[in-house]
Amino acid sequence: MIIGVPKEIMPGERRVAASPETVEKMVKDGLTVLVEKDAGEGAFYHDPDYVAAGASIVDDVCDIFKRADVILKVKEPLFNEKKDKHEVDMMHEGQTLITFIHPAAPVNHEMVKRLAAQGVTSITLDGIPRITRAQVMDALTSMSTCAGYKGMLIAANELPHFAPQIFTAVGMIKPINVLVIGAGVGGLQAIATAKRLGAIVHAADIRPAAAEQAMSLGAKVIELGIPSEEAIGEGGYALALTEKRLEEERQLLAEHVKNMDIIFLSALVPGKLAPTLITEEMVKSMKPGSAIVDISIDQGGNCEITPPGTIEVKHHVTLVGIKNIPGLLPTSSTWMFAQNVYNLLKYLIKDDKIYLDMDDEIIQSALTTHNGKVVHQGALEAFAALGH
Repeated sequence: MIIGVPKEIMPGERRVAASPETVEKMVKDGLTVLVEKDAGEGAFYHDPDYVAAGASIVDDVCDIFKRADVILKVKEPLFNEKKDKHEVDMMHEGQTLITFIHPAAPVNHEMVKRLAAQGVTSITLDGIPRITRAQVMDALTSMSTCAGYKGMLIAANELPHFAPQIFTAVGMIKPINVLVIGAGVGGLQAIATAKRLGAIVHAADIRPAAAEQAMSLGAKVIELGIPSEEAIGEGGYALALTEKRLEEERQLLAEHVKNMDIIFLSALVPGKLAPTLITEEMVKSMKPGSAIVDISIDQGGNCEITPPGTIEVKHHVTLVGIKNIPGLLPTSSTWMFAQNVYNLLKYLIKDDKIYLDMDDEIIQSALTTHNGKVVHQGALEAFAALGH
């Protein structure tokens, strides 16, 4: 079986889907590994290291897409300007793609349909369920760890003033106020990082256990008053709330938002569009010079006006909608990501073929396109909601 590892083409994306360490494991498992030239350069993994691990370095990415049985990527397929071709169009029937697809996000709907039409079997890493046996494949958790740490540093860097309390000869500067909404893996890492920066940290999460963890890290918890049966889904993830409950949550948050210097947004519902928790009116109420980092942007974002993929100032607030924050921490994030992908690949291979057990919870959650159809539940719901 041939495994293909192309270089990521999203601007600023420095991660790669395999490290020399995981290439060595794949080769030991009897797989042939093709890595595009310079694919790991951005993460400081160099071609000679891949060759030493047993990979073949390929100059032309088209050759990788043509020859590989399985394509390992970090980001969803995009238009390759150098080749003047979309990555989906380089793929072929019967090929398997493993990457982050974010199939429910409206911006990806057409691409997902094209994957199906091309006959590609695609598996989205954001669909891996949070269950014990899938922990080692859970790239979402790994990348959330990176996004929580780096995202909070980006927010602090955008502020026009100090983060911690500073004592000077001319007086004392108060510490900043930070609000983290969504105390999952990314949110908890953001809380810990903000605390290290000397901020006063507040946190909100509809799940009591997550709020408790936030409190254990030193955050002041904002009670949202959502009954736990409405808040907690399978594997401890948040459930989608009714519009009435969301409105109640927004009203509660609005009182706190206006006092914050940084708001870090990471509230997600697996496989579905991210809930809108911060409206444009709420942004307008914030202090001039404050910042919002929305790491839920891949699934639509928690703030109504987050600019996807970029940083903009709106209503005197810096809005960070960078889609690949883990890519700004490339060596650590690639090391973690490559291990997750290798563990998933090893799990899927039976008798030198990709075997999909349709009764397996992992496959049911992560399989996105198969046999010419879109099969991902969250994507199909999002299609229906938007009339796509």
